[in-house]
Amino acid sequence: MRWLELRVPPLFVWVVFAGAMFGVARLVPTPTFKLPGASVYAIALVVLGAAVALVGVVAFRRAGTTVNPITPSAAGIVVSGGIYRFTRNPMYLGFLVALAGWAIQLSNVAAALLLPAFVAYMTRFQIKPEEQALAAKFGPQFMQYRSRVRRWV
Repeated sequence: MRWLELRVPPLFVWVVFAGAMFGVARLVPTPTFKLPGASVYAIALVVLGAAVALVGVVAFRRAGTTVNPITPSAAGIVVSGGIYRFTRNPMYLGFLVALAGWAIQLSNVAAALLLPAFVAYMTRFQIKPEEQALAAKFGPQFMQYRSRVRRWV
């Protein structure tokens, strides 16, 4: 399965998981959960997720480093300020938060169960290979950062 490492753009993975959640909600319509004001919470989480991801992108742009997740070895610097003080992967965290909003909108337990699968996929096939590339390129600087800041939150 190593051939999947750093091959599928994370935004595409997000779209696939969002679609899969929709499909699961239609194929397995129960069990469901009802949350008063679900649409408001769903929209809030999607907006929050998009904002978290965007803040991560802006931080990379300001630092003058690549935002291309397929080529982490092209990074020019270890970005450790701003939102990167709290999470090493704000873009992926933002995707997860937005998917959580989508799960609330769908109000379907089976669809919500795909959230841990998204985390597992991203960690195994995107984040860990990125971390290996950054450790190889930046050595102790990245390792120190990695020891201070959690992968997700």
